[in-house]
Amino acid sequence: MALTLHHTGAAPSAIAGSAAACDGPVGGRLEPVHRGREVALATGPVEGISIRNQLAGTVTDVATGGAMGSVKVSVEGGELTAAITKDAVEALGLASGTSVVALIKSTEISLAAA
Repeated sequence: MALTLHHTGAAPSAIAGSAAACDGPVGGRLEPVHRGREVALATGPVEGISIRNQLAGTVTDVATGGAMGSVKVSVEGGELTAAITKDAVEALGLASGTSVVALIKSTEISLAAA
């Protein structure tokens, strides 16, 4: 998933607020970077929450261990990985093909040159 830095100094709104203080060449490509433990998953859009980045996607892979799970989600323009508990994987019924919404706080996304 890559973004283009525009002359206004802001990135497209797909990642809300992430590029407000970003330095980079106009027209340069930027890559949003997140940590899997900073991604929450929901089975539908969430209202009444401060998290502004809600990306609709489809689960492409689920791996679980003793207590934790790793869930890969295909979203428009890329793929995210969410590190969530095994209990959450089971409670949400997550499996390949499940529609989900990935929730990421803007403060947990940084941008790097692509």
